[in-house]
Amino acid sequence: MKHTDFGSMPCPIARSLGKVGEWWSILILRDAFYGLTRFDEFEKSLKIAPNMLTRRLAGLVEGGLMERRQYSARPPRYEYVLTKAGRDFKPVLLAFVAWGNDHLAPEGASLLVVSRETGKPADQVLVDANSGLAINDEDYMFAPGPAATEGMRTRLVQINQPARA
Repeated sequence: MKHTDFGSMPCPIARSLGKVGEWWSILILRDAFYGLTRFDEFEKSLKIAPNMLTRRLAGLVEGGLMERRQYSARPPRYEYVLTKAGRDFKPVLLAFVAWGNDHLAPEGASLLVVSRETGKPADQVLVDANSGLAINDEDYMFAPGPAATEGMRTRLVQINQPARA
């Protein structure tokens, strides 16, 4: 099956999905944050077919989220470690944890983000580092960046119009 190439789209969401939009890729990144690095560790944890795991790891390496490093010469063995871009994906995974716990876990949370110091669960919110304020719909909106296309600028003007009474 041929997938659409989102790499040339101006939308950062589309471009990001082009790199990590496959669910296996996101689960591999999750396991990498858990400390897994070796092919057999990912295979065992995810119960994924080796050919599928090979493709997903290759895609994450090609996409710059993981790096393939040789750790044994005889026989040649490799591990997969997060790059800076891969490590920068962590807030996305944390958002999945919070959203999944809030909306998809009627039995209760199976995974929490907790303070190392107190052990208390974090109340995750997206915060503007400049102001310290939580990012919400009342105070923040989408705006075009310097590379926004005319179409994106038009769309953003339309969605940021106040609702008519």
